[in-house]
Amino acid sequence: MSDEQPTFKVTDRRLFNADGSLRDGLPAEETKTPTTGAIGETSPPAEAAPTPSATSTVPAETAPAPPAAEPALDELSEEPLPGEEDPASFINFIMSIASNAAASLGMMEHPVSGQRAVDLNLAHHWLDVLGMLQEKTKNNLLPQEQQALDGILSDLRMQFVALTRAAQQKQAAGGGGGFTAQDILGGK
Repeated sequence: MSDEQPTFKVTDRRLFNADGSLRDGLPAEETKTPTTGAIGETSPPAEAAPTPSATSTVPAETAPAPPAAEPALDELSEEPLPGEEDPASFINFIMSIASNAAASLGMMEHPVSGQRAVDLNLAHHWLDVLGMLQEKTKNNLLPQEQQALDGILSDLRMQFVALTRAAQQKQAAGGGGGFTAQDILGGK
């Protein structure tokens, strides 16, 4: 074998920067110049007719659809979440973290112990993890994924704030102990 290592050249061909702006230094698109006739008239450039070998062999069902306008939030909830059947999908990953946060907030039974308990420190940790994921995946999620993450995180944060206020009120009143169902479920 040869001791020579193969060399590779990597070229970034993306058209946009991470913030969505057009990259500088891209080669300009080639434009066809119109041809002039004998009298000085211009005619549009001739378009080549597609040949059988140049036509797409992709069936119509799998051909990519043209980009549509941004759907309204009401329309997003009707569409299934991408990869919801795949256990390793992003949405299932978010749901597993959210279930840990919900269990820490007493909103559901703990998956292992089967008991409902409130642990505000652990809930704060899981909310921080979800918030970090929201920040790191900003502008990189499908609209359905973004809507699900935003909704889950806002619901959990509201529950956390409600329980934190209830704990502060109990502490100020000289009471201690745990949280009641009314604290967890809300209401007066």
